[in-house]
Amino acid sequence: MIKLENVSKAYRVDGQDIPALAGVSLSITAGSVFGIIGHSGAGKSTLIRLINLLERPTGGRILLDGDDVTGLTASGLRGLRQQVGMIFQHFNLLGSKTVAENVAFPLKIAGVLNKAQIAQRVSELLALVGLSDHRDKYPAQLSGGQKQRVGIARALANRPKVLLCDEATSALDPQTTQSVLQLLLDINKQLGLTIVLITHEMDVIRSICDRVAVIDGGSIVEEGPVTQVFLHPKHPTTRRFVFEAEHIDENTQYDDYQHVEGKIVRLTFIGESTYQPILGSVARDCAVDFSILAGRIERIKDTPCGQLTLALSGRDVDAALARFAATGIDIEVLR
Repeated sequence: MIKLENVSKAYRVDGQDIPALAGVSLSITAGSVFGIIGHSGAGKSTLIRLINLLERPTGGRILLDGDDVTGLTASGLRGLRQQVGMIFQHFNLLGSKTVAENVAFPLKIAGVLNKAQIAQRVSELLALVGLSDHRDKYPAQLSGGQKQRVGIARALANRPKVLLCDEATSALDPQTTQSVLQLLLDINKQLGLTIVLITHEMDVIRSICDRVAVIDGGSIVEEGPVTQVFLHPKHPTTRRFVFEAEHIDENTQYDDYQHVEGKIVRLTFIGESTYQPILGSVARDCAVDFSILAGRIERIKDTPCGQLTLALSGRDVDAALARFAATGIDIEVLR
């Protein structure tokens, strides 16, 4: 659905070009939820604003549904932006208009539907986001979560193919964040909409994304399925995000293992193997003992997964590791 080919972006400041993005290439599958995570100043906001050409790239190409949109004229841009909805961190609602009028606004600008059709479409969208009873209220009368739901309804007004989310939950409290994320996930499933979201929170990525790209210093430093990136982070920036989300101190996590006997391994479970009694059966069959040094069992989007750090000792540790591997468990030998 979306493809970026060696895209770069620089801003002209005081006669100098200041690079914001350098050689970014990404492919985003139709109907997926794709996350882009990075710290402040990493370039993620610039990157998402390139997709609907709110920012023009300095170099490279951007393709939407197979069409190169990089060189679109003003008329072409209007058509593009009806296909690409966007929701913002601070909602960007019109304070002098009601909820219904905010949602109707892009429909009136598009000029395709008549008054009755617009009213029907607004009612459909407010029902979708759970705000039918608030249609005549003004933004100042709404909570933060309700404002963001209005923003989502407005972004969906013209039936876009793509929904861009620019830090859509960072201004919300944790409970409201989860309700908005669940709404986005429901919309993705019901409408088959391609969603691209940027965030600095790994919990957001873990909750609803299929794939994630990690951006640092204007470049993509890691990209892949969320389960793979979350359970096996490779780049230092990715590891920092994961360890912060899991409240792990990377520098001290192995200090307590220095006096532990045996071979220390980390086992990663994905899917139904997460819930199988594999440890007990392998310990009995291979006559090994194990100590659980660290562990976590959770879900990444719809996928159960877990990691256990074990100290193994006994008669046949190698046979035990072979049994684990045969069941599809990923094994890392830490010591």
